[in-house]
Amino acid sequence: MAETFSDLIAAEDVLLFVNAAVTATGQREFRSGSHEQRLSLSFLHAYVRVNYRPVYAAALALDINDHNAALIIEQLLRTAADAGGPEQKRAEGRLIAARLATLPPQRVYRLFRALRAAKVNNRRTRAVLRDWLAARPDPAYDAVKYRSGLKSAARHAHLALPHDEVGDFLFAPKRRVRYDDAFLDAHRRAHHEQSAVYELPFTVAEGFAARHGIPRQVFLERIAPRMTRLERLRTRRTGPAAADLSVMPLTRLALYALSLRAEERVARRAELTGALRAAARRAAGPYAGTWGRVAAVLDDSYSSSGSGEKRRRPLAVALGCHFLLEALATTYTPLWTSGGTDALLVRPWGPTPLGTRILDALEAVPERLVIVSDGWDNAPPGLAGEVLRVWRTRLDAERRTSVVHVNPVYDAEGFDVRRLAPSVPTAGIRDAEDLPALVEIAQFAEGRTGLSDLQAYLDRRVELFLRDTRRTNGAARTNRTKGAGA
Repeated sequence: MAETFSDLIAAEDVLLFVNAAVTATGQREFRSGSHEQRLSLSFLHAYVRVNYRPVYAAALALDINDHNAALIIEQLLRTAADAGGPEQKRAEGRLIAARLATLPPQRVYRLFRALRAAKVNNRRTRAVLRDWLAARPDPAYDAVKYRSGLKSAARHAHLALPHDEVGDFLFAPKRRVRYDDAFLDAHRRAHHEQSAVYELPFTVAEGFAARHGIPRQVFLERIAPRMTRLERLRTRRTGPAAADLSVMPLTRLALYALSLRAEERVARRAELTGALRAAARRAAGPYAGTWGRVAAVLDDSYSSSGSGEKRRRPLAVALGCHFLLEALATTYTPLWTSGGTDALLVRPWGPTPLGTRILDALEAVPERLVIVSDGWDNAPPGLAGEVLRVWRTRLDAERRTSVVHVNPVYDAEGFDVRRLAPSVPTAGIRDAEDLPALVEIAQFAEGRTGLSDLQAYLDRRVELFLRDTRRTNGAARTNRTKGAGA
């Protein structure tokens, strides 16, 4: 069926929002402050929610970041009366429940506090709070680790807590002299007993350790078995807890590698490279070795240093994409904008000669060209766009080479990620491991595909997301032990 002009505009609006929801977090970027980021993102959320509400809800099934997933859920719950018919309400409810199950607990409790502050307490909101809390594996653990969040949620939704002890712990802590639950009683004893500190979650135990004057190194050594992977990573520099690189996601591993001094990266080259390649193979999955001849232009210019809130994030995405593309390709040619050839030693410096590097990449006539950059081509300005225009319109009109640009930086002023050329699809990216899925959705950004095809794609993603979430939650309920995943 032929697409109308309004359908094409709608598809562009939706893709613009998806790019923002993947990359923007409301934090400061290299070229814009946090206030501009939040203002721009707020406008986009309101615009898409009002004009394309079913698609707005369906975005929860895509690889958007947690910040925007929480914003979408908050907006859907704030405007529950605008949901339309019963079918749309049920669809939104399923998507909200499924996405909440994938969010970190602290972010969900923060969302509940925001709803309480906004005085959002409709029937759907109360049901969402009730069902999410009922699915938590250990209310006592949450009462200890997320005490203020659980207390606020229970009070806001007028929920009956599943155990009397949890209720007393939150609202009447002096009522009991001891608790049957191990976590609750450990928290009670930790006020006056140092040994009880090591029975608590790490973030809670830290405060008690400081109160008791326990030396930091002693504390970290004894609490190590109770620490999560991320906690071990964050404390690696200050304590003996080792970071388990073998299970770390690709982008987080890239961030960790870039946080090390160059000398340490050289000394640990085999360990770091092996871990990055293993993470890339996991991310590539069944697509490993299926992309043919691939060339990549990877931005390690000064702007890839990010900001104080997102330190080296753009460079980490480029580094992660480098190793992932190596795993996806049969033949791989990486080209860093700095001209460097040692991926493990990349650092953010210099201008962004994207046009020159794109020319170098296209000389090999690859089957795929992937550009990972914030799009600020400045050496000379505009060369990349002109090179891509001529290549697409005159030298490769048959599209023998697939070209896609993935951008890890949200441009608040343009309400989108910055593009290089109209003829080249651009997708926002936050985590390198999402690259295969983003290359798939980038096909809709070329301006020739309308809303019906995009809607069909979103419907498939929603169906897969809901199915996978049900399977994951079922396995988690079977295998989860006390304190896991917190």
